[in-house]
Amino acid sequence: MTAPVLYTLTSSLHTGMAPDPRQEPFIQGIEAALGVAFDCRGEDLQAYGSGGTELIYVRTGGTEGAFLKQLGGRSFRKPVLLLTSGRSNSLAASMEILSWLRMCGFEGEILHGSEPDIAGRIRSLSDGQAGVSQDADPTEPFPWGPLLAGKRYGVIGQPSDWLISSGVDYAAVRERLGAQLLDIPIGELVEEVRRGGAEQPEGLSLKALNIPRYGHEIPLCDFTDALRIYGALRRLVRRYDLDGLTLRCFDLLTALHNTGCLALAILNAEGITATCEGDIPAMLSMAVAQARTGRASFQVNLSRIEGDRLLFAHCTVPLSIVRDYCYDTHFESGIGVAIHGELPEGPVTLFKLSPDCRRMYRKEALLLGNPYEEALCRTQVIVRAPGAAGYFLRSPIGNHHIIVPGDL
Repeated sequence: MTAPVLYTLTSSLHTGMAPDPRQEPFIQGIEAALGVAFDCRGEDLQAYGSGGTELIYVRTGGTEGAFLKQLGGRSFRKPVLLLTSGRSNSLAASMEILSWLRMCGFEGEILHGSEPDIAGRIRSLSDGQAGVSQDADPTEPFPWGPLLAGKRYGVIGQPSDWLISSGVDYAAVRERLGAQLLDIPIGELVEEVRRGGAEQPEGLSLKALNIPRYGHEIPLCDFTDALRIYGALRRLVRRYDLDGLTLRCFDLLTALHNTGCLALAILNAEGITATCEGDIPAMLSMAVAQARTGRASFQVNLSRIEGDRLLFAHCTVPLSIVRDYCYDTHFESGIGVAIHGELPEGPVTLFKLSPDCRRMYRKEALLLGNPYEEALCRTQVIVRAPGAAGYFLRSPIGNHHIIVPGDL
């Protein structure tokens, strides 16, 4: 067969990646199964669409904005094939890109799984033996109306640049959910952190500031600074009378050399819905789940699919829904204070509200375990959800989804 063309997207935050994707065992395994090497074109996607079988290897998270910058103005005549690994938020970023493509009326597919399976799919697509798979729409109309009537939610710093399919209309949120969204500049939070003190909620365990499994030892000053972020967010909640918030948290890496992971974990445990990366649909999804169940829920990236087993991960988790936890550094940056939590095994619900608040994805599942791998965000869970893979690989509602303990 003719060598497939491979373009790549890599975030600068992921400094541990091999400079050349051909050095990765993942890519080498696909090439071995194909019996031909990729024609690697690198990070410049300007020639994309020139012909042949073309794949975009989304190597890491945080690459959605780069995709949009290079290809956002294009009209795609053939399905966009997004190659993903099970590491470094590759799959999560691909889901956000695919969601954007579908919103714009274009076709696409995520290639994910074992190297032989991916090679077989590439060969079928290259030979014209198969088209992009089209499953029945697994979403359903949102049935609960203005469930959040009278609630107020802060958007601190606007959504992260990579959330390219997760924009919302504030008026539509008020009309359909009854909730009010308020924009709060990230600079206001930064100033509040700098002039205010740390706040430590009752019962928070220092865990003797354990030595993280993968990050470096966390000094007391980093932990104190993380609690200063919590204290500042707590004061903004009181100032604006908020029921929840979403935080453009990656801006804190440079502004404060710390993260919001610990702060969000505490706020969610206190009943204040709090999501990271400025993800408004994820925040509204968590708020809906809390209104329905009275419980906090877990905002996650999907990292890997193996049959009906899905591996989800993120660096924060509500402390009220874990049976145990310890501290680590933030995965992408290696700084600050993140959470490795362990959730109880048992029934859960996978959930996501669409950005227009008209539809939702809801899937009963079973949480099986809590792994702790190096190349993933720090809290990790394996969920069994038969039949869910097709939705995530072909028609996801953006990247982040919500794991709700029990039924929804």
